[in-house]
Amino acid sequence: MCLAALKLRKEQQARDKEHHDERWEETGLVFTTRYGTPIEPRSFNRSFDRWIERLGLRRITVHGTRKTRGTLLAALDVHPRVAMQILRHSQIAVTMEISTEATSEATREALRKLGRTLDTGQTDSNPAE
Repeated sequence: MCLAALKLRKEQQARDKEHHDERWEETGLVFTTRYGTPIEPRSFNRSFDRWIERLGLRRITVHGTRKTRGTLLAALDVHPRVAMQILRHSQIAVTMEISTEATSEATREALRKLGRTLDTGQTDSNPAE
């Protein structure tokens, strides 16, 4: 699917280049303006906001999508080092402290584990016999 999306993007760029040949700048970037230039972050954010509104989705920032991805990876019990690579962080502390939130279910499960430990005196990794 990813390769198909890249192929479609290259086809769109070829059309843009043909249509705007005199203004086209070859940058080698995948995501560009219709003139081949880098997309300005503020322009991307405005476009993202318009799509969110058009689709009737709950308002979320581009940065919020990164945090959501980190939180989902944590909820799926993806190893923190793997999540760090997916999120492209250079330090695991960033992944663990900034880009993930404990979900309500994760919090409830942690409290259940704590309760079992307090009731039995044993951790889940060392169950009572």
